Amino acid sequence: MSGFRALAETYDGFIVDLWGVVHDGCTPYPGVLDCLKRLKAADKRVVFLSNAPRRPSGILKFLASIGVTPDLHDGVMSSGEAVYLGLRDRTEEFANLGRRLYHLGPPRDRDVFESLAYAEAAGPEDADFVLNTGPDDKLGPHNAELYRPALEACLKARLPMVCANPDLEVIKGGNRIICAGYLAQLYEADGGRVIQRGKPDAAIYQPTLTMLGTSAARTLAIGDSLRTDIAGAKAAGIDSCWVLSGIHALHPEAAPAEAAALGLAPATILPGFAW
Repeated sequence: MSGFRALAETYDGFIVDLWGVVHDGCTPYPGVLDCLKRLKAADKRVVFLSNAPRRPSGILKFLASIGVTPDLHDGVMSSGEAVYLGLRDRTEEFANLGRRLYHLGPPRDRDVFESLAYAEAAGPEDADFVLNTGPDDKLGPHNAELYRPALEACLKARLPMVCANPDLEVIKGGNRIICAGYLAQLYEADGGRVIQRGKPDAAIYQPTLTMLGTSAARTLAIGDSLRTDIAGAKAAGIDSCWVLSGIHALHPEAAPAEAAALGLAPATILPGFAW
């Protein structure tokens, strides 16, 4: 398919990924704002589901700053919010975590924990667990090896890791950068225990569907990542649309085979999220 118009007639609600679908970390992709306006004009529901390691309030501010205003969607759910709720309610795997955390990530992600009853440790040796929200601003998002000393210190202290963003990488302004999921992958490969929330875990789709107010059968998930967006939709029993505007820079003819190689079959494949 070349555009989103026909899909808008088939579904009532849309779960839309942000980075790689709506924007590139800096600006919206061509046609996105027009597509969102047309969906709202057709009384369709749109909720953004992002593996961003922060709560929705900060995401909403950024979206508004690039023209994705609140009138164009029906809310945001994020992996950061899922981690916040887990830390707040101490449910499931969060129940046995201590109250002292070591934060691996930039200051802008502190809203995941700073309002909760946790103490931030200066180093891994004084912590009960490590909260990984991704590369920080000092070492940057390009070289994972720079984070080896911190990861090794966490391993030495036998800290479980809470990862607030399962993404391995994203494209920002045309450049590929690593995410918290990449650091978590390294940690797990070296024997560390990792707790993750977000796509492709099917659990995050239920609160998202509740926000949408649509049934799974009448909902379409749109994403750029086979590993998280398309696999997550499959796990949740939701149809998916794979867009090629993000991390998978493929020629459209090559895309079906790429998806099939991972056991995935998106309902449709588009070059981008445009009408």
